[in-house]
Amino acid sequence: MYTSNAYTWTDLITQSFQNTWGVIIGFLPSLIAALIVLIVGVLIASVLRSIFAKIISALKIDALLRKVHVEDFLHRGGFQLDSGRFVGGLVYWFFVIVIVLAASDILGLWGLSSFLGSVLLYFPNIIVAVLIVLVAVIVANFLRTLVGGSIKSAKLHASKFLGALTWWATVVFGFLAALLQLGIAAQLIQTMVTGIIAMIALAGGIAFGLGGKDYAASLINTLKNHSS
Repeated sequence: MYTSNAYTWTDLITQSFQNTWGVIIGFLPSLIAALIVLIVGVLIASVLRSIFAKIISALKIDALLRKVHVEDFLHRGGFQLDSGRFVGGLVYWFFVIVIVLAASDILGLWGLSSFLGSVLLYFPNIIVAVLIVLVAVIVANFLRTLVGGSIKSAKLHASKFLGALTWWATVVFGFLAALLQLGIAAQLIQTMVTGIIAMIALAGGIAFGLGGKDYAASLINTLKNHSS
């Protein structure tokens, strides 16, 4: 009886090890293939990063961005202007995620594959958001110069203040639009934008009503005199 039980437990342990070893042997080719894909993919991504960084640097985009004062805006946020490095980084991480997605498919990690697929679909939103902020800064600099020059030519005061106010208003709206593109607190941002527009419209109406009531009364009296 004892010998039979010992033999049974021995068979069970042996069978367990054989099954485990069979799973390992069956999984090993997929693991090796995934590692090869990862290594080769990261090398290709590094090469592509260098190529795109050199292409952007050769196009002298940084010099163009400095002319429209984008560098000053980045310095305020503690960033350095290097569009080649930025574009190269985007290309690198895009291909790295693609490679990791391919490796996860090889290994059958479908949950990770689904997540990485969502990340890849989110990449265009990041690019569009960056472009929105960039265009907002360029337009803000143009409007600041335009408003400041117009106020100076009209010989009015506070040209720098109004120019700076125009710049900040444009940049803030551009930043909020970028957040909406990224889907970050979309409902809250929409409420804020609606409130800000309503506040500006109300303030403008009150200012026009209080400041122009004398002129409106004079204009009405003039019309009455002409009609009589």
